[in-house]
Amino acid sequence: MPELAALLGNPETDSRVKADVLEQVLGGADELVRNFVRLAAEKGRAGEVREIAAEFEALAAAEEGVIDVELTTAHELSEEEFGRIVGRIEQASGRRVRPTRNVDPDLIGGLVLQVGSLRLDASLRGRLDRLRTELAGAR
Repeated sequence: MPELAALLGNPETDSRVKADVLEQVLGGADELVRNFVRLAAEKGRAGEVREIAAEFEALAAAEEGVIDVELTTAHELSEEEFGRIVGRIEQASGRRVRPTRNVDPDLIGGLVLQVGSLRLDASLRGRLDRLRTELAGAR
């Protein structure tokens, strides 16, 4: 909803207008959520509602033992391959994985895992880059 984001991020829009718009958008949401969002809007934080929601989701996921994992591969994985990789991550971490997947042909082969700020690059491109760096340092 780019229009909503533009409205909420506009410093010239009155905070009461933002609060009213958010109230309409939230409609049948829980009263506690509606009150919190209204308070955020009234305190000039309406433009940060998306970031607040993302942080809340991250805290709730951590409490539930869920981790978000971004898996990038050089080619599209079959459902079986994807499931096997996710299963291994869950087994190794002891947590439930909420995966997303991307395809980046520039990786050539292998995969890249991103979990929060931790990045595991097991791609062929990553290996070649590391080898290039090592060879350049050996001169």
